[in-house]
Amino acid sequence: MTATSPPLQRLVAAWPALALVSAAVALATAHASESFGGLYPCALCLRQREVYWGVIAIALVGLITLRVRPRPELHRALRLFLGLGFLTGALVASYHVAVEQGLVMARCDVGVPDGPLFLDPTDTTPIIAPRCDEPAWSFYGMTMAGFNAVISFALAAFSFFAATQSGQRP
Repeated sequence: MTATSPPLQRLVAAWPALALVSAAVALATAHASESFGGLYPCALCLRQREVYWGVIAIALVGLITLRVRPRPELHRALRLFLGLGFLTGALVASYHVAVEQGLVMARCDVGVPDGPLFLDPTDTTPIIAPRCDEPAWSFYGMTMAGFNAVISFALAAFSFFAATQSGQRP
């Protein structure tokens, strides 16, 4: 166990709740880019969202468990599971980047129904799901999947770091 500064100790102690908020913000950003930016998700984009939903579930169950049984080993286990969740997200996003770059071939229609998608039952304008190998958006050459990979790796790294720290609040 390593010694950390009081602000870092507070951050580590609050990490499960902050991880939950981070996952929720990532999902909100993805949904906002779809709703307001018209950037409809491909099948791999949807897979990345599923991972964040999983992280939210892990965080919620863990936070409830810690409320009932506040034990240091449970704090560490929760941070470790959060790290594994974020690492899974980083790997899925990295795979998506590899598909976008043409380094890996993938079926881009996995999980997307055949034919047009209708997001609003009252709207008859079809939306065709985009291909996974054609980025809908990039910023200085980095796509949304690339940003997601970097952010998910950072969240995983902090989760694993937090798992090495004391589980008690300072």
